[in-house]
Amino acid sequence: MSGGLTYRAPPNFIPPATDGAATTGLVDWYGTVRGVLGVANGPLMIYGTAGLAYGHVSLASHFSTAGLTLNSLVSEIKTGWVAGIGFEYLLRPDLGFSLGYQYVDLGSLNLAASTPPAFVTIAQSATTTGRFQTVMAGVSWRFAPAGASMPWQGGYAGAHGGGAWGNSANANYTGTVATSDVRLKRDITLVGRRSDGLGVYAYKYLWSDAVYVGVLAQEVALIHPGAVVHDDLTGYLSVDYGQLNGR
Repeated sequence: MSGGLTYRAPPNFIPPATDGAATTGLVDWYGTVRGVLGVANGPLMIYGTAGLAYGHVSLASHFSTAGLTLNSLVSEIKTGWVAGIGFEYLLRPDLGFSLGYQYVDLGSLNLAASTPPAFVTIAQSATTTGRFQTVMAGVSWRFAPAGASMPWQGGYAGAHGGGAWGNSANANYTGTVATSDVRLKRDITLVGRRSDGLGVYAYKYLWSDAVYVGVLAQEVALIHPGAVVHDDLTGYLSVDYGQLNGR
């Protein structure tokens, strides 16, 4: 069971489409140890079930921006609880059909990572819930002991199959990013202009050989000063692309 989110910047977006983020939470396997309490009426039994759940949960997160990349992975065997309801019906004295629903809670799994402090620092934190729901159908063969007087007495063997949904994941991606400051870029080449006259440039960051396309904060400050953010700690400028692209 997997859940997560993926973001990739579209090609016509500034900053470039090489920026992106993805988080995936997985329940690789799980099992339960449960008790069952039911009420039988002829060939029909309705029951409730609850007990211990256990499983292997993993969480992976990727964040790439400003020529920096973070990849993080955590995994753990988790324990929790399970509860559900269902019914079983004897199609004939030795053959039964069952349908059941279960809610499984394996608790949450978290990760957090960041790059070392520098001109640009990016960070990510993510959580997966390990909570999911299942619906299972099955058939079972009844082995009645000799002299059994009740329709449900005996041992059973059978097989079940079904599906599950849930196990959501969420994440936060942040950065103290002064990436639009011309002082942090090199090999700058003008490739076009926006309708407002703002230049669009190809460039590399001082710490990366990847080629990016974007704007220069110093030029944005002259045309759209409200879209520029000044970092008091480093003295560098960055651009709020949400404001800039909305203009």
